[in-house]
Amino acid sequence: MGDYIGERYRHIFFASWQHFSLVAQCLILATIISVLIAVLVYRNKSLSGIANSVSAIGLTIPSFALIGLLIVPFGFGVLPAVIVVTFFAALPILRNAIVGLNNIEPSIVESAKGIGMSRLKTLISVELPIAWPVILTGVRVSAQMVMGVAAVVSYALGPGLGGFIFQGLSRLGGANSLESVVTGVIGVVILALILDLILLGIGRLTTPRGIRV
Repeated sequence: MGDYIGERYRHIFFASWQHFSLVAQCLILATIISVLIAVLVYRNKSLSGIANSVSAIGLTIPSFALIGLLIVPFGFGVLPAVIVVTFFAALPILRNAIVGLNNIEPSIVESAKGIGMSRLKTLISVELPIAWPVILTGVRVSAQMVMGVAAVVSYALGPGLGGFIFQGLSRLGGANSLESVVTGVIGVVILALILDLILLGIGRLTTPRGIRV
């Protein structure tokens, strides 16, 4: 195992960076999309219910099936990988964003309006900061989930450590096949832990002191 890693450490580090970069960028995109949707629907119970149902149903879609569907119009490469990872990342964040915004005490919103805040300013200055810890919890859940999904999307020749896993599985029993799979799996776990620590730090820096748990 040591010889395998020693001979390929540059490739492993590069694939790890690609994997981490893919997940991080898709997570940012998914957070923006999910929060925007939540802001549009959270005050309407029907729309909130539809959004929650979509997020629940979306999680039941096998990632392999979605990849297969996207290969037809987009071909192989980075684009289908980005679409799949962003799609799955957005689902838990959307649900948590709706929950976080709905759980804000109405009296807090009314107080903001009472001191002359506009609807938009109340949302940006009061509601989103209060809901942020709940939203960030959804981001952390998404990060752990899509770190594995990003490995699966290597089936569509997307970037990342999944290449090691699929290469090893394709020639299981051959030379270095087990080492290839183990390298990919352990690499994904390590990246997931690193990203979670980063998100914890972001949470400490971005959560208002008065509502920290």
